[in-house]
Amino acid sequence: MYLLFAAVGLAVGVFVGLTVGGSALRQRLARIRVSASGRAADLLRIAASDAELHRKDAEVAAKEEVHRARVEAEAILASELRKLDGRRDQLGTAERRVEELARVVGERAEAVSKRDNDVRSRDGDARAQEREAARLGGESRGVLERVAGERADDVKRRLVEQLLEEVRAHAASVVRAVDVNAQGPEVVRDSKRLMDLAMQRYDGHFLTERLVSTMPLPVPILERMAGTDNERFGVLEAATGIKLLISEHHDSIRLDGQDGIGREIVRRVIRRWEKEPRLLDKDTSSLAQQTREKLDREIVEFGRRAFTEMRIPKPHPEIVELVGKLNWRTSYTQNQWKHACEAAILCGIIAEEMGLDASLAKRAALMHDIGKSLTHAIDGSHAVIGADIARRLGEDERVANAIGAHHLDEPFQSAYAEIVAACDALSGARPGARRESAMVESYGKRLMELERIAGSLRGVDSVHPVQGGREVRVYVQEGRVSDERCVEMCGELAKRISDEMVFPGQIKVTVIREFRAVEVAS
Repeated sequence: MYLLFAAVGLAVGVFVGLTVGGSALRQRLARIRVSASGRAADLLRIAASDAELHRKDAEVAAKEEVHRARVEAEAILASELRKLDGRRDQLGTAERRVEELARVVGERAEAVSKRDNDVRSRDGDARAQEREAARLGGESRGVLERVAGERADDVKRRLVEQLLEEVRAHAASVVRAVDVNAQGPEVVRDSKRLMDLAMQRYDGHFLTERLVSTMPLPVPILERMAGTDNERFGVLEAATGIKLLISEHHDSIRLDGQDGIGREIVRRVIRRWEKEPRLLDKDTSSLAQQTREKLDREIVEFGRRAFTEMRIPKPHPEIVELVGKLNWRTSYTQNQWKHACEAAILCGIIAEEMGLDASLAKRAALMHDIGKSLTHAIDGSHAVIGADIARRLGEDERVANAIGAHHLDEPFQSAYAEIVAACDALSGARPGARRESAMVESYGKRLMELERIAGSLRGVDSVHPVQGGREVRVYVQEGRVSDERCVEMCGELAKRISDEMVFPGQIKVTVIREFRAVEVAS
């Protein structure tokens, strides 16, 4: 920078001297030149001194940086060396452990090899002994057959038959003893006392009801509802699965179908058309859908209400819905939702008296007929259907078994199953609970069917259906049927009646064998 100023000053001086001229100016210019040269020399010395200082400072900084890097590198190297020493020690330990394991494995392999050799040797000896035993057994069997005069296979078959006969007789006697004890005076008295107590403590309704299947309607209204070519009824049938049949005189309509929910939807739609004729101009399928959605909410509410009234925890939502649907299902005019609640109350009372879990008993009874909500869509016994649903949705096995066994579709596995079966029959058989008009019409047919099935068994002397067909008494010939065979015949007859007949409730089967000694005094 100083050199630049000096050069500029010198140039200015030269320019002035050339311009003005004169010796004075030249002298002055010479003095300025000398002064500028001195200043320039001084500036050069100062710059050289500063450059030297900067160089020394840079050398010192570089040496310090190198020293710091060397110290850090030495520290890192020392750390890595320590780690390497540690790993070297670990490697040595691992090598010693591997050597020890290799030694142990070698010893064990040697022991196993020795044991294998012993096993092979003993196996050979055992096979030789087996061959010798088989040879001796064959010889002894032949000798024994010659001495006994009978083949071994015949003896074995005879012994098996004797054993089976003894087992059957013993099993029949055990079953008979159980039946006798179960029907003993004390057991019967206690059972009747519990059932009487439950009925006395329960105050239920004695009214039967019937879901509407035939709806009377004025002829003009019915014809207007049907529309052109029964178009509206066709849409309603497609939406609900219920067939609508108009009477010959066009004064009533019959709802034909097994789905109680579908029948209720049709009934509500028709009643709305009757009260509000303007709805006939609206879309039928949308009106049916609105009615179904409203009914679905009512179904869930009925299911929740049942579990709330019984004071038991609510199950899976699907089961709650199935219980609610029972309100639109009847059995011989008895509302099945009320029947389930009634049976649950009776089960709770009996379970408390027996010291059992009343909540579990009420839960099983409340669900015992959930299969009836699906019998229009699924083939099979409603008890089996309900048990399968309960097991699939995680219910207690005692609850599922009570559902499946209440009509003897599966064996009883707990006291709860027997209580549910008893209370189901108690609720359905009490006076006023059901009206069996259909059964009255087929009463004679049922008795004839019972006589036919029971009379087909060998050794039967006479058959007597009693109690309106709820019990059948079979008398057998004493000389042709043993006591043990009576027990077997009773089970066979009960199974055939269950498989071949359709009937409400239960039919009791009694097989009677008696010895009569008759003499005539003259």
